[in-house]
Order: sequence, then C-alpha cells, then structure tokens
Amino acid sequence: MITGELKSQVDKIWNSFWTGGVANPLTVIEQLTYLIFIRRLDEMETLEEKKANQMGIDKKLEFFSADQQDFRWSHFKDKDPETMFNLFTRPDANGLTVFEHMKQMDKKAGAFAEFMKGATFMIPTARLLDQVVQMIDKINMQDRDTKGDLYEYLLSKIATAGTNGQFRTPRHIIRMMVDMMQPQREDTICDPSSGTAGFLVSAAEYLYENHDDWFLDAGFRKHFHNQMFTGVEFDATMLRIGAMNLQLHGIESPNLIGKDALSEANEDQTNLYSLILANPPFKGSLDYDVVESSLLSTTKTKKTELLFISLILRMLKVGGRAAVIVPDGVLFGSSKAHKELRKTLVEDQKLDAIISMPSGVFKPYAGVSTAVLVFTKTNSGGTDQVWFYDMQADGFSLDDKRSPLLSKNETVEEEIAAVLGLGIAAEEKVPYGLKSTEEAHSKNNIPDIQNRWQNRKKETSRSRTEQSFLVPKAEIADNDYDLSINRYKEIVYEEVEYEKPEVIIGEMEKLDEERGILLDKLKELLR
Repeated sequence: MITGELKSQVDKIWNSFWTGGVANPLTVIEQLTYLIFIRRLDEMETLEEKKANQMGIDKKLEFFSADQQDFRWSHFKDKDPETMFNLFTRPDANGLTVFEHMKQMDKKAGAFAEFMKGATFMIPTARLLDQVVQMIDKINMQDRDTKGDLYEYLLSKIATAGTNGQFRTPRHIIRMMVDMMQPQREDTICDPSSGTAGFLVSAAEYLYENHDDWFLDAGFRKHFHNQMFTGVEFDATMLRIGAMNLQLHGIESPNLIGKDALSEANEDQTNLYSLILANPPFKGSLDYDVVESSLLSTTKTKKTELLFISLILRMLKVGGRAAVIVPDGVLFGSSKAHKELRKTLVEDQKLDAIISMPSGVFKPYAGVSTAVLVFTKTNSGGTDQVWFYDMQADGFSLDDKRSPLLSKNETVEEEIAAVLGLGIAAEEKVPYGLKSTEEAHSKNNIPDIQNRWQNRKKETSRSRTEQSFLVPKAEIADNDYDLSINRYKEIVYEEVEYEKPEVIIGEMEKLDEERGILLDKLKELLR
C-alpha cells in the first residue's frame, strides 16, 4: 500500500505537469509510464548482471551496450537536472537519447515494449523531469502491491478528467464483477475493450488474494504469466498504459492485441476464452462495411453495445462465462436487433443474471443507467430462471462528486477497501460505527449482491417486492424478452389514510380561533 507522502508527491508532480503546459491527463500518465519502464530496464539489466557474475556466464539479456551506460536509470537519476534533461533530449554520437533507446526495445523487455510506436517525450523542463525521476525512484519496485497501487492511483486521476474518464470503469464495480465470476486456475480471461486493463488486473489480484497456493505450481505460473490474460484495444496510448498496469501487477507477458475488436482484422478471435469481463464502449454507431461479418449474422445492427455482445459470444468457448456492463437500452430496446440479441441470450445461451445499477455509477463523465449482464455460452440454451438484482447504492454518492458514504477520514483507496470489505452477513460486526448492518446495506449493496449471488438457491423464496428475485424463462419470453427489472419488480405502495374533510375543517377553525386570540393580545401590547 502506498503512503500518504508518496500520494502527496504524485499530486504535486501532477500539478507541475499542468502548470508546465501538459494538460491532458493521459499524456501525464503516459510520460510517467515511460519513466517507470526506463527504470525497469535498468533493474532487469542489473539482475542479469548479478546472475551472470554469480554463475560465471554471459548475460542472457542485454538492454544497454557498453556505450549506453549513461542511459541507465541508476546512472542518470543522481545527475543534476540539466544534465539529466540533456540525456533525454540531445542525441549522442549514435543518434540516441534515453528516450529513443527505450523505444528500440523489443518483446524481450516485456509486453509494454511492443507498443512504443508513436511514443513521444513531452516533459517540458529539466526541473519537472528531475521531480518525476526522484518520485519514481522512491517506489519499491520489488513490492507488487506498492507499485501496482501507485499506478492505480495515477489511473484514478483519469476519472476526474472529463471525457477521458470513459477509459476507466470504477474499480469497486470491476471487483464486484470479478468476485461474482470467481476466476479459476484453468481460465483464459479476455477483455475485448481493455482500456487500462482494469478487469484483467482485478482478475489477477483475485487469484493472488484467494489462491496464493496455486502460484507454487510451475505450470500454473507459466499459464498465469503467458496465456491467462488477453486484452484487445485499438488505442495505442491505452495499450501502453494497460501493458504497464498489468506488468506492475505481476503479469509478465500478457497477450495484448492492438486491433479494433469489431473489425475484420479481429476475426481470428473465435472460441478462445473461458471468461470475458468487459465494459465495452456504447452509445456509438458503426457502418456495416467496417464490422466483421459474423457479428452481423448474430444481430444486424450498427450499435456498438449490441455488436460487442455478439463479439463476446463469438470469442467465448462453449461453456465460457461473461460479465459485461451494458447500457439499460440493451435490456428493453424495441428495435429488431435489440429483441433478437436478447432472444439469443435467453433461448440459445444461458442468461444467468442482470444487475441493474443506478445512473450515477459512471459520474461525473456519464449519467447513463447501466446494468451487468452475466451469461454462459452454451449454443444449446439452458436458461431456466434469470436472477435480477436492483442495486440502489454502491458505497459512493451518486452525484458528480462520487463521495464515499461509509466514513469521513480515510483515503479513496481505503474507502474502496471498506466498500468491498463490509460483512453484511455478520450481524455482530457493524462496520465504521454505523448503527446497523441495514444502514451499511443502504449505503452499499455490493456485499449483499455477492452474498445473494453465491447463495442463489435461497433466492427462490424471494418475492418480487424484494431487491433481488428470480424470473422464469417463460415469463421473459411472454414479455417479448424484455429484460428491464422494472418489468418484473413489484412495488408495494403504502396506503395513506387521510382524516375526513369535516375533521380537517374543524382543525382549521380551531387554528383560526387561536390565531385571533393571539392577534388580540398583540394589539393589547401595542396600546
């Protein structure tokens, strides 16, 4: 876990970028990412040198030649700011700078190195470069949690940066979905719109936290580092940021694909994955001629939110599972494409659950209502009953501020940990001084969602007036495959009894009489 001091320094450097004219948050994060990678190159070189010296053999990997030693982090980090800045901006006799040398790295330096095309050094001053280098130098890069948490802290700043927030799904929502799906040791996990790789990182963290014994097996470690995680993303900046996020969280060689997931170029991604976690882009529209043809055979549409569901069905193996965030329109849209897709999920696949989320979850940059679809690819049906949950609170205010609701004195990261750690089922443990577990539940439904999801057999007795309930497939079919929770939820209205008109009139006359008496007394006082 990172310290408040380090966070404070990150905040200062962030402000320095802004005052220095670098106003795009993604650019700031990208520049910081380059420097973290440059440090990692030096550390990998140092490790290779130690291995070679101890075993008396030649280095297996070499990132710096004899005349490139000045480009190593350990060599330039203590230089004066101007000297350091010159190493980044003035080419040596071979036409290289620290930055250009970094761009020449290939896959042997990790997944991040594969996506360096178009990378540009944009730190404007020697003073700012020195500040950033000194901050990064304080990170314990041997501690997976610290370096991972620091990078997540950097990425959290995207959420406060206007439209750039589209690249970041709230981490507690991601963790809710991962915990529901419970990744297994044999899984191959994919996010077809990976962005900063938040879903993949969270899945890896789940395994570290819940199955640390699996990492004792060499076969699992090889699978985890090389085959388990795949992300598809067409934006080069996001690929670089996602690659670094994964590597800092201990995933050495994730498979990142730089393609448009919906295009013909991605047609080879078929029947490959056992688990897909995603928050695909929605509210977009594409022309038919740029969409991969097999997706249109499932549902002919231009809407990206529908096309991505078709894509996910194609990418999953039979028996594979998915948890996907969709806009509410997918659940009840009346177009032919909407209805066909919902019918496919219900009749041809196994639709497991729909969690309706409040509209404020994606604020401040989007107020659209969304839901989580959970389904299994069977190609032979299997839907019996669909579990619905009406999420009304996620632990944060639903306005643009998204303030934590559970305590006042903790950091954002601690708040998120608090949100995820509430034990609703444990009656004797009431968190953070709240009056009851019911009060905790009213502020955050996520623990209740997890509890009910893992105990779905008990859900059969719930009525439609409760927050969760089961709906049989036949009823959904009778409703033209409408999946909106409001179609099935029953609302109980409390009967309000009013006094008879003559009683109300009598009370009004009494009040009028009292008013007259008080007015007379006031007149007496003024004489």
